[in-house]
Amino acid sequence: MTRLTHFALGLGLLGVFATTGIASDVSDQDVLAVWEADKTHIFAADDVDLNDFAWVARPIVVFANSERDPAFTQQMDLLSQRPQDLADRDVVIIVDTDPSGESALRTKLRPRGFMMVLIGKDGQVKLRKPLPWDVRELTRSIDKMPLRRQEMRAGS
Repeated sequence: MTRLTHFALGLGLLGVFATTGIASDVSDQDVLAVWEADKTHIFAADDVDLNDFAWVARPIVVFANSERDPAFTQQMDLLSQRPQDLADRDVVIIVDTDPSGESALRTKLRPRGFMMVLIGKDGQVKLRKPLPWDVRELTRSIDKMPLRRQEMRAGS
């Protein structure tokens, strides 16, 4: 198990999100299949390519310099409180708590300490926050996006 998986187990997040936990050995072709099978699955940044989710999901990337960062802990707790609201909006959660690992996401988004980033289905950054946000605030932001409004009208 990865350090992050141990962290999530300690918080009880794996029971709230996915019984499979945080992916640490998901191959590129399996990432989308894993998410489609369980939309509450949490992925490690090293295991995903944002292009896999283009026009399919809205990634929320949570960065921290350590899995013990209080802001990271709070953000993950907030996300765990209403996972179905996120799943209903096609949100995929990706975490990166290893600044020395220099994942492709960390290199692209260049966080400084804790940062939460919401990326639209079009692959564009829609929101960057230096402090934790709750699901209600996130879903309100998502529901204002033109593509999400189109989805709601279509009944998706």
